[in-house]
Amino acid sequence: MIQRRKPQYPVSPPLRQYLYHFDRQREIPAVYDELRRFSGAMPYEDPSGRETLWLTVMYPPEVFAELRPRLTAIYTELKLGRDHEQHEHLLVDRIDYGNFGNSKPFRIRITNLFNDNSDYFYVKQTDASRIYGLELEHILSPNRINYLISGNTLIEEHIAGVPGDAFLREHLDRPGLNKVRIAKEFTKFTERSFIRLLGDMRSVNYVVDITPDFEEVQYRVRAIDFDQQSYEGNGHIYLAYRFTSNRKITRLAFEVLNRKSIDQYAAEEHAQMARRAKVESSRLRALLGIMRREDIAPIEHVHTLARDLDKMHGTSGFGDLQSMGELTAMHVSLMLGI
Repeated sequence: MIQRRKPQYPVSPPLRQYLYHFDRQREIPAVYDELRRFSGAMPYEDPSGRETLWLTVMYPPEVFAELRPRLTAIYTELKLGRDHEQHEHLLVDRIDYGNFGNSKPFRIRITNLFNDNSDYFYVKQTDASRIYGLELEHILSPNRINYLISGNTLIEEHIAGVPGDAFLREHLDRPGLNKVRIAKEFTKFTERSFIRLLGDMRSVNYVVDITPDFEEVQYRVRAIDFDQQSYEGNGHIYLAYRFTSNRKITRLAFEVLNRKSIDQYAAEEHAQMARRAKVESSRLRALLGIMRREDIAPIEHVHTLARDLDKMHGTSGFGDLQSMGELTAMHVSLMLGI
């Protein structure tokens, strides 16, 4: 469905001003270019021995000696909101590189030497599309997003959960799985992604957060890739159930949920998103105001998506819009009634 890699779009001065106002812009080391100075790499395998798309990279001793204090300082800033200068007990024990997607991320594993507990964060190249996606997720979804930017470096907190492809492969057929609950959550996730025009929600681009409750297990589907925020011209790109990798969960949803239940869960998501939009109305208005004026997609994509959205909603108003930001703002307003 996606034929070409999306180009990166620069972060404009108005967007940087917005990020500074909401404490996303920080004076942290801009380390992305330095991380590219690795001297060797080997395939990373997950705990079950399955090869992944990640490469574990190695650095010359002098380069790693420069990187280590900068990376631990970034981790402290991300977690505490300021650099306490007390991170000598933190160890950078692995750096993985992903030569895929638009952001070509580095995944940094940080271990606490006092208790061997490990955590992760990601270092990526800044991209306006991704930042708009992160902000819309933070404002409109039930999930809080923690990220920072400095220069051309974007720092993102790790989003915990079972990768979508692994969940569909290893969990969906397990005895005892509450199929109705996972179908409900996927339905709400699909609706949430479509409302704010987040595309490319293949199974590798979301995780499933599994939380034991007092009687049952709760599930939440969370996006982890925001590169395709308001970019593609094909309206089906914004519908998660259209992707082949999601066919199994889509089929399950139609088996265990009837039409009235699907409509009910979609209406619940609309109502919850509308409440969040009203609570964060000033922030959302500021973000979409900047986004309207930004060039974050080719004009052909804008016109094609406008035709698709008019067809989906039985309207004619999208055809007059000239930017992806205008399309996104109108779509959110139309679907949430705000």
